[in-house]
Amino acid sequence: MSELYTYAVARIRALEVALFSNATIDQLIACSDYEQCLQFLSEKGWGDSDTPLEAEAMLGREEEKIWEVVKDLHVEMDKFDVLSYPKLFHNLKAAIKEVCTEEKNRHIFYDDVSIPGDVMLEIVREKEFGKLPANMQNAAAEAYEALLHTRDGQLCDVIIDRAALDAVYAAGKEAKDPIIRDYAESTVAVADIKIAVRSQKTAKSLDFMTRAMADCDTVSVTALAKAALNGMDSIREYLMGTAYAEGAEALAESPSAFERWCDNRIIQTITPQKYNAFTIGPVIAYVIARQNEIKTVRIILSGKLNDLPEDSIRERVREMYV
Repeated sequence: MSELYTYAVARIRALEVALFSNATIDQLIACSDYEQCLQFLSEKGWGDSDTPLEAEAMLGREEEKIWEVVKDLHVEMDKFDVLSYPKLFHNLKAAIKEVCTEEKNRHIFYDDVSIPGDVMLEIVREKEFGKLPANMQNAAAEAYEALLHTRDGQLCDVIIDRAALDAVYAAGKEAKDPIIRDYAESTVAVADIKIAVRSQKTAKSLDFMTRAMADCDTVSVTALAKAALNGMDSIREYLMGTAYAEGAEALAESPSAFERWCDNRIIQTITPQKYNAFTIGPVIAYVIARQNEIKTVRIILSGKLNDLPEDSIRERVREMYV
């Protein structure tokens, strides 16, 4: 197995050369307008020769390329399940909302997951929740009934988002690969911190926060939620005593800085995998790095489309892996 990973990592090392560096991102931000950004991306090989010079087409094609690369490496695809959970649980949420509210064509579905949108819709319509993975079944039934009877879309979101976090964390706990354990821990902790910050801003109750947050080792859900009740300064004070002190500093700077830190924390978590050539780690890190790259490009394109100044765009961009 180590020989297989050695080959896969060698391939990934060659592909990492094409990843955008911080300097490349600076060049993209420096483009004069939205159209020049698209041209810049095309010259960097984004999209294919037949891909329209349109943001969603180019970004969608780059997402497809990620998984084409992984499949060509012939490594165990179940290692990447934890990365698909956000999209998979999103499909569940979108299907429940479409079925319960009868609002058609308002919800976006992902098809590059184990249960694509049309299949998820059929499962929800027939209430055949037993066909879902075990970690989705209870949440699906609870969210369906909650939305059907209360019409509370936020409650539906909370139920499913919490189940997604629990699924990510359980996958991390069960994983033998350190990168999956570390990724799961950081992902859930950062999500809990974001919930606390947003709940403080919108005056949510302690019950709401404890229902929305998922348990993890590096933050205390109870302490974090109680801090949120006491104000943003209390959240920052709590974070200063954890592994996420940089998040407290970002909170003090600006909302954009905080959102940027949330994503940067994940990149910092996977960066040590650059130096590990005998495990699946560098391959998983490459996938996360590419997804982060696409997200950052999307932020820049959105900023250009809305005529935001360069400084404002720069404040929002994420840290690159290379």
